Amino acid sequence: MNKQALKPRPPVQPDAAAGDGRSSRWQAHRDKRRRALVKTARRAVHSLGYAASMEDIATAAGTSKSVYYRYFGDKAGLQQAMGEVVIAQMQDKVLAAARQAASPREGLHAMVSAYLQMAQTSPNVYAFVTRLGAADALTNPADPHSSELLSHFFEAVTDMLASPMKSFLASDPRARQLGGPALTLWPQAAIGMVRAAGELWLATPEGPTKPTEAQLSEQLTTWLFEGIANHVPSPDTITSVLEDTP
Repeated sequence: MNKQALKPRPPVQPDAAAGDGRSSRWQAHRDKRRRALVKTARRAVHSLGYAASMEDIATAAGTSKSVYYRYFGDKAGLQQAMGEVVIAQMQDKVLAAARQAASPREGLHAMVSAYLQMAQTSPNVYAFVTRLGAADALTNPADPHSSELLSHFFEAVTDMLASPMKSFLASDPRARQLGGPALTLWPQAAIGMVRAAGELWLATPEGPTKPTEAQLSEQLTTWLFEGIANHVPSPDTITSVLEDTP
């Protein structure tokens, strides 16, 4: 008997490169499928409303809700994934506006406008990714089920605004006099104001007293950049107007 034949053969080592290749292709497939599901879900929410259920979304997408649960875990996972897409698209607009701005005020105006346009383009999608609709945000802002998603979304928006606005403010002699702490707090305070005004604006019925997006963007920029004191009528002016009013 051939003793050589009795020797155990070494185990066959898997082709690491082939394994990595299959893994990469599978991950690429999953990522592509995930993006497609987010896209169809976004269209469904835009049409059906921010309160659309996972079953509603899946039906509109022509698939089953189990597919969405497999890729996103739950509805909160889908909301977060859609929010990340919205943030990425908004970031492109904001950073492009910041690069093209000729002045700090112009840059701020462009960023405020990008935010409001995002909300106005699809109020349902905006409400879905922030978990609260405009009316809910006013009546129940402390909903514990909403806090995590709200925090995730608005922290991302704040971070997105912080870098260009710090650069703008640092270039302004008046802003430099305020020192570091004010520059650190300003972006969060600014987005809080824009968010509150924007959600009130979305909830306001259409009519002659409702400002356009352009008007609101300009007004918010004025308040944030120049303050409100210079735009409030003096007591003498108010008195004069009241006296002339029949």
